[in-house]
Amino acid sequence: MIDQSYRIGDRIFENRLVFQPMESRSCLADGSPSELTARKYMKAAESGAGTVWFEACAVCPEGRTGDTQMMLTENSAGAFSELLAKMKKASGGRQIYILQLTHSGRQSAEPIIAYHNALYEAKKPVPPGCVATGGYLGSLPALYAKSARLAAEVGFDGVDVKSCHGYLLQELLSAYSREDDYGGCFENRTRLLLDCVRAVRSAIPSDMIVASRLGVSDVVPYPYGFGTDADGNIDYAEPDALISELIRAGVGLINVTVGNPYYNPHVNRPFRKGGYIPPEGPRTGLQRLITVQNHIKEKFPSLPLVGSGMSYYGKDIIEKSQELLRDGVCDLVGFGRMWLAYPEIYRDHLSKAQTRPKYCVTCSRCTELMRGGMPSGCAVYDEYYKELYAKMNENGR
Repeated sequence: MIDQSYRIGDRIFENRLVFQPMESRSCLADGSPSELTARKYMKAAESGAGTVWFEACAVCPEGRTGDTQMMLTENSAGAFSELLAKMKKASGGRQIYILQLTHSGRQSAEPIIAYHNALYEAKKPVPPGCVATGGYLGSLPALYAKSARLAAEVGFDGVDVKSCHGYLLQELLSAYSREDDYGGCFENRTRLLLDCVRAVRSAIPSDMIVASRLGVSDVVPYPYGFGTDADGNIDYAEPDALISELIRAGVGLINVTVGNPYYNPHVNRPFRKGGYIPPEGPRTGLQRLITVQNHIKEKFPSLPLVGSGMSYYGKDIIEKSQELLRDGVCDLVGFGRMWLAYPEIYRDHLSKAQTRPKYCVTCSRCTELMRGGMPSGCAVYDEYYKELYAKMNENGR
């Protein structure tokens, strides 16, 4: 199944493997890919994976996590175009490229939040004056549309309006306490996400894919998270209603995720070891993701779905991917941390020649690097990031 092609509209996916958007924070100050960023994506181009889903790309300077986050503008467009041209040549023109558009919100260099969240701010307080005004929020759809137009011009096949992991569009989904047009009732809380999707859909050619990396549930107790009850259990009522609206607005592909890695990282990234001790075993998290994906496929059988949470399966990842695809749990399988560790995994799968398998050990050192303000990559198998990780710990960062 993983080797079979897949079609969305006029776009042909050579196979069912998706390299997920893994933020590297290695770009230049103008948001364009650095040599290190290009190195990462050229490995993806040579991998044989059917889809490369580019990392979080900010739609405005104030929405960046810092001056190394990706951002596509008129000034950086040439560098993106050049990188994509090289990738298409290396892949034989057989890959699909999707760009993830985002506003980092609470995680921006200077926080811009939807509302004050007592759970999130217990550990990381946000000073007064950081709540985005309605006027500011209303200006964002045009910025998403502008970024989407540039994405089309430089050669992307699709764009992702990112709404997950506690970033601004996702945080608004749980803005029950806001008292303007972007808070309170369901219609208001989903307004900006849907407005951004509609703006993007109208800004790009009809054959381009509009996707959404969607946090179906924050797995954070109501009223501090979306898609949950007061005990933190998933409540599908609003996520189902939102997916229905996203489809009507023009979304043709959902990339499933859950949780907030800044609050409950084990939920969307089950791992084996590290300094953080999760309150549940990794198999619980894996089953939660499968349950969520099953629910969406049953509710929306014709909606193309990318499954997540695969890296924990390690050496069994291809076998598990085949199982999920065969059982109809998802239509495409997303490899996140695994592709940072082992970008050759699909090529080796095809050739049966795993001369040096580098299966992800799910230690999340890649995330530790990013949290430490460093470029993110595999600190287990990639010598550059291994040395960077060692230096970071030596310096006590």
